Amino acid sequence: MRRPFQLAIVGLIALAFLATSLVFFQVDATEAAIVTQFGNPVRVVTEPGLNVKLPDPFQMVTRVNTQLRVYSLPQTEFLTSDKKNIVTEAYATWKVTDPLNFLKTVRDVPGAETRLADILAAELGAALGQVELGNLVTVSSTQLKLPQMLSNVTEGARARTSQYGFEVGDVRLKQLTFPAANLTSVYQRMKAEREAIARQFRSEGTEQASKIRADADRQKAEILAKASEQSAKIRGDADAEAIKIYAEAFQRDPEFYGFIRTLQSYEKFVDKNTTLILPANSALLKYLNPATVTSGSAQPDAQQKP
Repeated sequence: MRRPFQLAIVGLIALAFLATSLVFFQVDATEAAIVTQFGNPVRVVTEPGLNVKLPDPFQMVTRVNTQLRVYSLPQTEFLTSDKKNIVTEAYATWKVTDPLNFLKTVRDVPGAETRLADILAAELGAALGQVELGNLVTVSSTQLKLPQMLSNVTEGARARTSQYGFEVGDVRLKQLTFPAANLTSVYQRMKAEREAIARQFRSEGTEQASKIRADADRQKAEILAKASEQSAKIRGDADAEAIKIYAEAFQRDPEFYGFIRTLQSYEKFVDKNTTLILPANSALLKYLNPATVTSGSAQPDAQQKP
């Protein structure tokens, strides 16, 4: 009697657990639950916690992940407004915002990503077709239009995916390049453009250097002219002052002045290698041979070696 009673208790406990698993269900914070009755949705649960439903097969629970997802669009070739072929690799973040609509329209994640791929390709193609290549790849912040273009793509994709119960958060480019067949010609054209810019810079630099040198030469000539003028003025003033001093000295003692000037003359043209041939009454011999000069005795020639 005791063993059948224990088996009955175990059976009741198992039935209780089974009934609990069929009636109660838990919703996680990263998901939403859709309760369906014979395939028709009757309730959507988005708040995490424990919930109650009718046991299977009367009511069933379908779970939808509401976490943020990242979808990478394969490399796709597009055409810019200036008819340049480019290859882009884009990615988008998205998440489910309306679980019931999501289940009705795309049913699961692969179905949503298939729709998202078509939408992203269409939006990127339309946006890139309105922008020139020079506005996508440039070092000038005023010419760069890539951020604004991606913002427009995000808004367009978000508006088109809302009808499927999920929303695009952001669209960005992982890569922007040229088709492999065009890379060589593109690099050559870029090289030629950079060389032309370099030649222009060198030409402008040479022109600027010529202007700087011409200006420097002009300033040099002006400075030298002013210096020469000031030098001539200073020399003129000095000569005038010297003449004035000489005149004053001559007026004070003409004899002494003549003596000093004669000695200065000796210093100018007489050295140990000088031979003078002068008349005996020459004024230069006045202080060397005063007797001859004062006596007035004339000698045809006189030779003096200092």
